[in-house]
Amino acid sequence: MTGGNKRAIRGGVKYVPCDMPSSHKHFQNRLKAPSSLEMSLFIEGTVDSPVGEESEEPEKQPTEQASPREKKGKKRKSVIETPVPVKKKTALKSQTECFMAQEKKEDEGEKKPKKKRKKKKKTITDVLATSDPKPGSPVDLQSLVLEHFKDKRSVIELEELKLQESCFVRSNDLTHSLSSYLKEICPKWAKVQKQHTEKSSVVLLIVCSAALRVIELIKQLTTFKGEAKVLKLFAKHIKVEEQVKLLQMGVTHIGVGTPGRLSALIEKEGLTLPPLRFLVLDWNWRDQKLRRMVDVPEVKGDLLKLLDMGILKGCREGKVKVGLF
Repeated sequence: MTGGNKRAIRGGVKYVPCDMPSSHKHFQNRLKAPSSLEMSLFIEGTVDSPVGEESEEPEKQPTEQASPREKKGKKRKSVIETPVPVKKKTALKSQTECFMAQEKKEDEGEKKPKKKRKKKKKTITDVLATSDPKPGSPVDLQSLVLEHFKDKRSVIELEELKLQESCFVRSNDLTHSLSSYLKEICPKWAKVQKQHTEKSSVVLLIVCSAALRVIELIKQLTTFKGEAKVLKLFAKHIKVEEQVKLLQMGVTHIGVGTPGRLSALIEKEGLTLPPLRFLVLDWNWRDQKLRRMVDVPEVKGDLLKLLDMGILKGCREGKVKVGLF
């Protein structure tokens, strides 16, 4: 069948021939069947292809024009696939705001004056580390007692708290050990020791700030005490009731303890003061922080309480002598 309007059926498929454009005719001409000469040369191997030189690189077929529906579909796809541009205005605004905030902070920093660093207050340890140690004197104890009770007592009562020089024995000049100092202030210790026969009391009372210091001082008494009985009186690991029983069991000549526990024993009548003859304060000893007994507020308060429980009265009456070791 011929003609562009007639239809033929080949192998059950409808075939509609149409007029071929000029470009297609040219392509068809290039795909002509090879001649007998070309086939013989191809068989012999002299020619790579039975087709002529024109068939080496076929020209590109011109793309068929897309229908208007396909164009619309492509346009829609292109619109969907296009990336959304970044909004530069917001970034610029944020940058400008940051710069403005920095400028404001700089202006505020220039206006505000720099704060001066406060100097640290010197502690007792700092002061004592730079100063030379000085031995205690009766004046130091007198001023301590009056300063503590000036707001709590009347003028007449404050006068009664003042002690005369005869109430004190010689103070330690930082050259004595405990045994040598006690031998100096109490040369007739053997006689005093034999005369003491009362229970729940001591003849010599040594007051220090800590339990470890109590044990240390007891070890230093070996050359002085002789046959005297020594009792440690501090609060660490020992109950008050146990110490009261120990004082009541026999005669104790020397008591070494802390002011807090000694005050508790006097309040519970476990320790009586009338037989007391010598009171020694561990005045010059310093702990790891270079603090003396009177530099620690708690120990200082307990010491003044202890002195006010009858010891100062015994000093005024001439029964008790005070020494600063």
